[in-house]
Amino acid sequence: MNHEKLSKRLERVAKHIPKNSVLADIGSDHAYLPCYAILSGLASRAIAGEVAEGPYQSAHQQVQQTGLEHVIEVRKGDGLDVISPNESTCITIAGMGGSLISNILERGKEKLHGVKRLILQPNVGASNIRTWLIENGWELINEEILEEDEKIYEILIAEKGNPLRPYQKNRDSGIFLGPFLKEERNGTFRKKWSLEKAHWQKILKQLEEKGQSQDIDGKRAELVKKIQMVEEAIEE
Repeated sequence: MNHEKLSKRLERVAKHIPKNSVLADIGSDHAYLPCYAILSGLASRAIAGEVAEGPYQSAHQQVQQTGLEHVIEVRKGDGLDVISPNESTCITIAGMGGSLISNILERGKEKLHGVKRLILQPNVGASNIRTWLIENGWELINEEILEEDEKIYEILIAEKGNPLRPYQKNRDSGIFLGPFLKEERNGTFRKKWSLEKAHWQKILKQLEEKGQSQDIDGKRAELVKKIQMVEEAIEE
């Protein structure tokens, strides 16, 4: 496999896979990530899970072309249905919405026995994942934010531990913006939330033009809270 096939986003996901992991990549698509993890010496064995027939066949083809059938098993199934408890030590789920990733984890909770690390890359809705991690005893240990092809992505890394440890300063703001990302406040973080803030301000203006109602007042209060959290994080 050409390493060029792995996007910058997936390379950054791979960076967090512990050495000698038994990797389960859920929604593996072409199985680029498991192949890369094996060839880079990050994983000793891998499972590529895919629910759709087309990507499942593409993953099979990629594993065969790379000659890794002896260490990568491609399985068809929904979410964590493709693994058994105590089978995997590291799970990656990348390229989906945060709500969908949270639902996959929730539906397959019993399959997480033996898993030491979760590496989750939501395209949107990372706060949904942070909330799920808190509620289920997973401690967020690191985060990344990056831009690729004019899209901004977040990567969340979690292990079993004290789920509230990263949120000592401001829990609501930490869940919404990311406690590690908020602390670092790099250029990509500032860009993402400056754009979001501008979008919310436009919506807020439209709501104000509509006048008052219980529904509008609730939306307005929610937007004002989000804008305040962003302003505090960017200006700290």
